[in-house]
Amino acid sequence: MSDAKDENGSPETGSFDWRGLRVLLTGGSSGIGAELAPRLAAAGATVGIVARRVDRLEAVLDRCLAASPASRAFPCDLTDLEAVDRLAATALSELGGVDVLINNAGMPKRKHATVIDADTVQQVMHLNYISPVRLTLGLLPHFVARGSGLIVNVSSVAATLSSPGEGAYDASKAALAVWSEALAIDLWDLGVAVLTAYPGVVDTELFTIPDNDPLPPGIDAIPVGEFVDGLLAAIAAGRREVYVPAWFKDIVKHKNNDLEGFLAGSADYVRQQHTAAG
Repeated sequence: MSDAKDENGSPETGSFDWRGLRVLLTGGSSGIGAELAPRLAAAGATVGIVARRVDRLEAVLDRCLAASPASRAFPCDLTDLEAVDRLAATALSELGGVDVLINNAGMPKRKHATVIDADTVQQVMHLNYISPVRLTLGLLPHFVARGSGLIVNVSSVAATLSSPGEGAYDASKAALAVWSEALAIDLWDLGVAVLTAYPGVVDTELFTIPDNDPLPPGIDAIPVGEFVDGLLAAIAAGRREVYVPAWFKDIVKHKNNDLEGFLAGSADYVRQQHTAAG
């Protein structure tokens, strides 16, 4: 990775050489993955995209093939953990190896703690945490044996800010983030880097999926491209974490400095929203 910066001190998004790299990307049929995969292909990477919805996955693959004819689509239900294990072996075989793993797939579940059920919590944890861990472990011997590789885990600011009304999602993304940090230490001297990404609210269908409580009013979503730009810049700079937008990290510091105040303020915000809603 490169530590190059532009004249303003910001990481250069183009300073990472993707040419010839083989990238396995989950959640590739929509949202962040659908934006990221064609950009990596255009930069010279061979991209293996993973998702459950075959038609949408094939549409994204078509965009990748225009620049990267060796790219592949791997339809897979990532809640099926045995299928995840097979995916690792298939990707290594069909791509000829994997240089970069991007664990991007995820599901929300905005449900108040008084109404969510244990089975739903387990489903969220399986997709958002257990599945990427299984996929990572399936590819890890390959990375370690050759002494190189990059693992990118897309967590969420919800992991560090404990967003009210979505405890199952918060917990699953927090588990992924802590796993990423421990993994980074374990692999520090083995040539394999780990980057944890913390997107804020990104303008994707994740926030319009049925059977989820609506987002509170007044929350502005950032464009998908803004997050992808930030992620690529962090990779180019060789960073270990990235918040997009970056100011979320200051909020995390405030929370850590005054947890009781942060929790009380969050509860007051929720109370005000309920009052305003009538």
